[in-house]
Amino acid sequence: MLDQAFTLPEDPEELRSFTARLLAEVKSQAILIEKLRHQLAGHRAHRFGASSETVEQLQLALETSEIAAAAMTARMKLPDIEEKDKPKRRPIPDHISRMEVELTPSSDACADCGGCLRRIGEDVTEELEYVPGRFIVNRIVRPRLTCSCCERFVQAPLPSRPIERGRPGPGLLSHVLVSKYADHLPLYRQSQIFDREGLDLDRSTLADWVGKSTALLEPLADAIGRHVLSAEAIFADDTPVRMLAPGTGKTQTARLWTYARDERPWAGTAPPAAWYRFSGDRKGQHPKDHLARFRGWMHADGYAGFEDLYRSGAIREVACMAHVRRKFVDIHRSQGSPIAEEAIGRIAQLYAVEKQAKGSPPERRAELRRAHAAPVFDDLERWLAMQLTTISGKSPLAAA
Repeated sequence: MLDQAFTLPEDPEELRSFTARLLAEVKSQAILIEKLRHQLAGHRAHRFGASSETVEQLQLALETSEIAAAAMTARMKLPDIEEKDKPKRRPIPDHISRMEVELTPSSDACADCGGCLRRIGEDVTEELEYVPGRFIVNRIVRPRLTCSCCERFVQAPLPSRPIERGRPGPGLLSHVLVSKYADHLPLYRQSQIFDREGLDLDRSTLADWVGKSTALLEPLADAIGRHVLSAEAIFADDTPVRMLAPGTGKTQTARLWTYARDERPWAGTAPPAAWYRFSGDRKGQHPKDHLARFRGWMHADGYAGFEDLYRSGAIREVACMAHVRRKFVDIHRSQGSPIAEEAIGRIAQLYAVEKQAKGSPPERRAELRRAHAAPVFDDLERWLAMQLTTISGKSPLAAA
């Protein structure tokens, strides 16, 4: 109505009617404007505002610091020191069911004089455990026995536990670790889940458990690394990871480096394994340090940071055809290039040969590649060189 040309009526009655319609239109527009403003504010808050995700990132950063501190403490094996300001440990809630295990000495007779042992009391250690879907408490009861003849004191030893003087059982620790690292469930969220069960396990407690668990698992990670690096050939790649920069409140791009050993494609018998390393940036020094002991072939992308490894001669490069193919796929998707499409088809012929050779011994694989893949690859190289003469040297297709 407002964008139409009009003349004010001269008749008073018509003027009142026109004014009423105009006011109704203004009211309708005002309501619409308010709705749009509300929607816009919501979008701005979602995109630019201090969202809950920012708080989550801060929580994750704090968890990382506490885990590292707990892991370092566990490695140092410091003597037990009574902490004066340490808050008193809260008891495990009574509503958590108890499963009692009583540990008694192997013999009812005194080891010194052969007299009969009689019960004079007991020590009870409560260990919080997790059974999928529910919590239980393992009550480890160790009767204190004394000899009726010579007063010798006897008691069964406490079994080995993942965390010395700690409450969590191995099942609960496994659950926390899997939830954090496999299910991507931060510790503060796990703490909230435990709270719904009536368990007071704050984030700092969980962080301490995770830190001590990582110290226990380090020998296993080192063994995996030695197994991977003892191979004749490995696969290497890195993945960007967003990480909070300490003290800045901003994020930076860290790297998760993966080194894999998998001999199944050439009928190898060694178990496949992957070894992971973390770094705060993508400098070439990191893979150089990781692979200092490795000698052999490395299947990787064209990352420039690997060049120093190849120059030494200890590591021989195996270029990755999947990365070559990916460049042509990206160009074909964005531009619909017929040249890129044909390149993809020619590379598919190489993939077909590899599919046929998969699982065969090295000698058979080499035979198939020489007979079938080498001619295709040579033809592909000549064809690509010819295409370069027909396209701009500065185009993305030429770069591919």
